[in-house]
Amino acid sequence: MRRRQFITLLGGAAAAWPLAARAQQAAVPVIGFLDTGTLSGNGWAVTGFREGLRELGFIEGRNVAIEYRAAENQDDRLPALAAELVQRRVAVIVAVPGLPSIAAAKAATATIPIVFMSAADPVRTGLVASLNRPGGNLTGLTLLSSDLSAKRFGMLHAMVPQVATVAMLLSRPTQDLNLTEAEAAGRAVGVRIVGVRAESEGEFDAAFATAIREGARALLIAPSVFFVNHTDRLVELAARHRLPAIYHERDFAVAGGLMSYGPNRSDVMRQVGVYAGRVLKGEKPADLPVVVPTKFEFVLNLKTAKALGLAVPPDLLAIADEVIE
Repeated sequence: MRRRQFITLLGGAAAAWPLAARAQQAAVPVIGFLDTGTLSGNGWAVTGFREGLRELGFIEGRNVAIEYRAAENQDDRLPALAAELVQRRVAVIVAVPGLPSIAAAKAATATIPIVFMSAADPVRTGLVASLNRPGGNLTGLTLLSSDLSAKRFGMLHAMVPQVATVAMLLSRPTQDLNLTEAEAAGRAVGVRIVGVRAESEGEFDAAFATAIREGARALLIAPSVFFVNHTDRLVELAARHRLPAIYHERDFAVAGGLMSYGPNRSDVMRQVGVYAGRVLKGEKPADLPVVVPTKFEFVLNLKTAKALGLAVPPDLLAIADEVIE
């Protein structure tokens, strides 16, 4: 080969190298992570999600990229953030941890796969056609929280069997299913359930005042990302009004709430990561059944029970996964 031909070939290869590198980089799938809250506050969610991806062989920064968008607890920012991810042409959108982010993602695209984590029943809220055959471009994990409301009420009733009226704090109309479940469980043992609503932090005081005025002497907190964002405030109000309360997230019990019962949230996000990985491997959301958690945790705060003058029943103590003393 002549020297001039060799130099020409070498130059062509050198010019092609950046193109090849860019092509290889573009081949790395990108996941859009749409969070209603803050990434710092939901660090556990990101950690669990990455663990699930790793189970499918996807490691961030190596063979998958993740574009994070957080609404900082401002739901009105979600549509624009979802649109950014669609414009970025991500391979899949992960919408957590509730209906506001899922609704924004669904409104933004009918073609990009969406993997969600929802506290509400996704069939009743119109996200999917059925749990076994979701159809469309959405699937994920549902906490089916309304079904757990009766369970939470039962635990609260075991703690304070003498209480005749229990309040349930709600935020969004979609949580009314939780109230229906709790009311049915209450009627079975002769306990009245009163729904009180707070859709903003400024309405908390009025909601608690209404509960007390209605004769409530114990409290159920409906599952809500909004409530989680105000954990300390709600725990403080329950303590001030001396209302024994049960919550859906461990953080409430850690912050001084009496009890919490719900799915293990880290495991929930791990499963979301697994589903995102399966979609990246070519499976269609329409064919992936919506997952229902199987791992739950009951956390009991004995210090709070003592402050409220409550004697913890041995049966409750025996089933606690974690006891805070």
